[in-house]
Amino acid sequence: MADKADRDARGRVVAAATDGACSGNPGPGGWGALLRFEDGSVEEFGGSDPATTNNRMELQAALAVLERLKELPRHPDLRLRTDSKYLIDGLGSWMAGWKRKGWKTAAGKPVLNQDLWQALDRARLPDVPLAYVKGHSGDPDNDRVDQIAVAFSRGERPVLGASGSAPAAGASAPSALEEAPAPASLQRLLSRLELADRLAQGGYGLTAVELAQLVEQPLARLQDRDGPWRWRDWWVEPLEEGRRWRLQRAEAGSEQN
Repeated sequence: MADKADRDARGRVVAAATDGACSGNPGPGGWGALLRFEDGSVEEFGGSDPATTNNRMELQAALAVLERLKELPRHPDLRLRTDSKYLIDGLGSWMAGWKRKGWKTAAGKPVLNQDLWQALDRARLPDVPLAYVKGHSGDPDNDRVDQIAVAFSRGERPVLGASGSAPAAGASAPSALEEAPAPASLQRLLSRLELADRLAQGGYGLTAVELAQLVEQPLARLQDRDGPWRWRDWWVEPLEEGRRWRLQRAEAGSEQN
């Protein structure tokens, strides 16, 4: 009952991201994942494997998120964001052919990572499409899951965002890194501020879900706003009757009319 109450309080999942990492490829690997909820809360989890590949860690991360999402209410705009074209192409293009050929490639060889592909095929959710995001491009959620995956691949135990319920099977519980260069919360904030600057300079428009992810505010709160408002060093301006938003760098001491 308590778990259900926590889920209800957090609202729907509005964003999801995964990443995998491996040292040596093959070698020790790790994966990381996060979910964002309408109330602004974040759930992070991850795991490791002492002998694996980067591709297997990418698939394991996606599998863990999909299995977790089955238990949670999901926003209709939810996408599972990943920098793995291997994952996207496998689920979106290659799998149908593999299955027709009895899980063989066009060359007649057994499909690599077949166990994880078959598990992903069973776990996929029709309402949660995959979306590609370029790795190491300043995207805050991609950067964060990369940090989690790399830490696990190195045998470290990263500090993970609080979850409202038990993490996915195989995930590791939170525990502090002994010599972290900076608190995880500060690292995430710096990444978000850098991204905000790039968005403002480029004049890009953001959906309400993307803006909620950036400013870490509940989606419902953003949908209630009908005019410009200030977030840290930027003005947030509504476009298209509030369906999209744009950031504009605020001058020191300025107030918008």
